[in-house]
Amino acid sequence: MAHPLQLLAETQAYLVRIPGWTLERYLEEAPEMAYWEFVRGEVIMHSPVRAEHQDLVGFLQTLLRMYCHRRWPGARVLTGPAAVQILPDVVREPDVFVLAPEEAVRAHGVPIQARPVLVVEVVGPSTRTLDTVEKAHDYALAGVPEYWVVDRDYKEVHFHTLEGDRYRVQRLTQGRLVSRVLPGFWLDVSWLFQQPLPSEWDVLKRLLGEKP
Repeated sequence: MAHPLQLLAETQAYLVRIPGWTLERYLEEAPEMAYWEFVRGEVIMHSPVRAEHQDLVGFLQTLLRMYCHRRWPGARVLTGPAAVQILPDVVREPDVFVLAPEEAVRAHGVPIQARPVLVVEVVGPSTRTLDTVEKAHDYALAGVPEYWVVDRDYKEVHFHTLEGDRYRVQRLTQGRLVSRVLPGFWLDVSWLFQQPLPSEWDVLKRLLGEKP
């Protein structure tokens, strides 16, 4: 007889929440190659993501990594399932996150004990509320200055910028997203929803002011 999680995975995207865990148990038992997060005594398991999700995560990771290499030496751009302890009782595994040089030197071991300056989450079929509400709350509490939620289904980006202890949110469906934490970095929102995605090399040359 098939395991209930196997049956669920074959039919729909899911989030599984398991209460009663400790941080120590999470760090000991959570698998390295799957998305498991720890939030206030609860483990959150994610279903596997679509290929389109990974394409977009890879596109953003490449642009951010190469841009930081040229314009912000020492910064690091990492992806989930790398685990980041953003609060004493919260460990998140962002799709993409950027660490400033002074925080990047602390990025070792599990979980990473460093505060990102930028987090990007790509919405999946089961994670819209998780990404737009729950994670936004936690990232604001942790003092993450900038947070992007990329929603492919609605073709919009929720652009969060920290003001005091909470986020100001803009919902962008067109035009430029201009980062406040990565000087000179911007994206045309339409690029994120093109199929196929634009060439990272051509986009990067535009961002760096070179001719495509």
